[in-house]
Amino acid sequence: MEIIPAIDIKDGRCVRLFQGDYSQETVFSEDPVAVALDWQAQGACRIHVVDLDGAASGEVCNRVVVEAIVKQVSLPVQLGGGIRDEATVSSLLGIGIGRVILGTAAVEQPELVERLCDKFGEAIVVGIDARDGHVAIHGWQKGTGISTLELCRRMADMGVRRLIYTDIKRDGTLTEPDFKAIAALVDSLDLPVIAAGGISTLGHLRKLGKLGVEGAIVGKALYTGNIDLREALAISKM
Repeated sequence: MEIIPAIDIKDGRCVRLFQGDYSQETVFSEDPVAVALDWQAQGACRIHVVDLDGAASGEVCNRVVVEAIVKQVSLPVQLGGGIRDEATVSSLLGIGIGRVILGTAAVEQPELVERLCDKFGEAIVVGIDARDGHVAIHGWQKGTGISTLELCRRMADMGVRRLIYTDIKRDGTLTEPDFKAIAALVDSLDLPVIAAGGISTLGHLRKLGKLGVEGAIVGKALYTGNIDLREALAISKM
């Protein structure tokens, strides 16, 4: 199981939100590049970056910061937030982003997702952001009424190779992941699933590993010290 440190960018700074609420923001660093370099120094194999401003507005807003991370870090970087057209995807892959994460586009433009998967293959990942079992879009601000599993199956049919599942109500809470929902996805889909939301102990990571997820995205718990990245990476290799 891959442990992937998260860097959420808002107004150029590294922040964490509580349950996706933009009004409940904690700033952890003024320098996201330095944070990325720290995760790299501790042994991370990949960095997960989210442009929170982009997710809310519908277009990438923190591109300068993202480019700086890609240039200064020698790890693969996956990016989500406001990526909703082919030109943006091509441009981001062109500057060295390894994986582009589509969320809102998966609901509103499934034909775009299918076309991008045909063109870019493994570089296209779909983010399934769920609240109470239903998908939310537009920076988690808008509900859809579409069930998590329904969208996952649609995306599998579209040729998506990998999914990131985030439980919005647990994200940034330091509680625990929704193990039942994650297990259901892993068992129902023939696709790699990366889990996010609520991961706050090494025990959570061990349990996720047993469920069969491909990776776990860890955010707030790393910044608060609830999880030590080196210890987490050691567990992931057992």
